[in-house]
Amino acid sequence: MTTFMANAANIERKWYVIDAKGKSLGRVACKAAVMLRGKHKATYTPHVDCGDNIIIINAKEVTLTGNKLDQKIYYNHSGYTGGLRQRTAKEMRENYPVEMVERAVKGMLPKGRLGRQMYKKLFVYEGPDHKHKAQKPEIVEI
Repeated sequence: MTTFMANAANIERKWYVIDAKGKSLGRVACKAAVMLRGKHKATYTPHVDCGDNIIIINAKEVTLTGNKLDQKIYYNHSGYTGGLRQRTAKEMRENYPVEMVERAVKGMLPKGRLGRQMYKKLFVYEGPDHKHKAQKPEIVEI
C-alpha cells in the first residue's frame, strides 16, 4: 500500500463561510488558517496547497478577550527614518477590521511562497454581505 500524495491535478477546492460575529479573533483566524492549509482533509499533503477558499464575514464584530482592545498594538514601518506607525486593536477594529482579521490569519500560515499562495484564497468582508454567492459556499460553525 502506498501513501497518497496530493498534487495540483487531484485537488478539489470547496468554498466555506465563517461568520466572525461575536467570535474571538484568534479562534476565527485559527479555523480559517487550518482550512486554508487543507489540514482538515484526509488528503492533506504538507508541500502542496490543498486547502479550500475561505470567506470571513462580519469582521467588524469580532471580539478580543481581556484588555487586548487597549493594550494590543499593531505596528507598521514605512522604511524611512521615523516611519513607525502604531495603532491599538480598538482603532484597527473600528477603522480597519478587514486588515486586522487578515493579519491574524496570515500570521498563522506558513512563511514563503506556499503560504502566499494559500493566503490568496482568503476573502474577508466587514459586513454580512459577500460577492461569492455563485460559488455556493457552505457555512462553518466555530
